[in-house]
Amino acid sequence: MYGDQATVRGILTELGDTWAVVGLSANASRAAYGVAQVLQRYGKRIVPVHPKAEAVHGEPGYRSLADIPFPVDVVDVFVNARLAGQVADEAVAAGAKAVWFQLGVIDEAAYERTRAAGLEMVMDRCPAIEIPRLA
Repeated sequence: MYGDQATVRGILTELGDTWAVVGLSANASRAAYGVAQVLQRYGKRIVPVHPKAEAVHGEPGYRSLADIPFPVDVVDVFVNARLAGQVADEAVAAGAKAVWFQLGVIDEAAYERTRAAGLEMVMDRCPAIEIPRLA
């Protein structure tokens, strides 16, 4: 398992409330849309990151992490596993505190690089499943 329960709890409760959601678009049928909604319900500010840079759930979108003009605490990754490592590297470069790879998104090398850079990381889990367990 990549991210024990203490790490999950820490990311969800202690590392900050600004979550960049990479892969989030205005497409309500996509998992990222619903997960972002749950994060908002639990007080997180979501920042949509998608090539379309669409506004989602009342928040303006950005094309990339580098385009976000303010700090983000957690980068939640909803992209294909073969692209996720690059997103993790961008999260490190952007100064994020943690990276969260969604269910089914697994890249062990990215996990090791991200942890070596000093960030917390969870992989192959969903914050929308985990956060209600903490309440």
